[in-house]
Amino acid sequence: MKIGISINIDVTKIDKARIVEGKKGKYIDVTAFIDLDEQDEYGNNGMVTQNVTKEEREAKVRGPILGNAKVFYKDEGQQQQKPRQAPAKQAPIEDDFDDVVPF
Repeated sequence: MKIGISINIDVTKIDKARIVEGKKGKYIDVTAFIDLDEQDEYGNNGMVTQNVTKEEREAKVRGPILGNAKVFYKDEGQQQQKPRQAPAKQAPIEDDFDDVVPF
């Protein structure tokens, strides 16, 4: 089964210490928890969290919730909900962009 998922992440919640340097850029590991059968009050089907180490998981440490996930397409030919689109006019980028984006 194929599904389309729109993911919305609040980058200010990313734990900078967990950013890893790769050959082609900087990366974070995230996990999406999706429930195809239920939606919350905002139409979301799940959430996205930042991964933690195996040892942290065993100690019941949870990564921060970074955002939401919304299923907008299933391959059954039915279109669910359209993903939220950015407003027509975008706010100007602030000079302190590096202070807002955690990487």
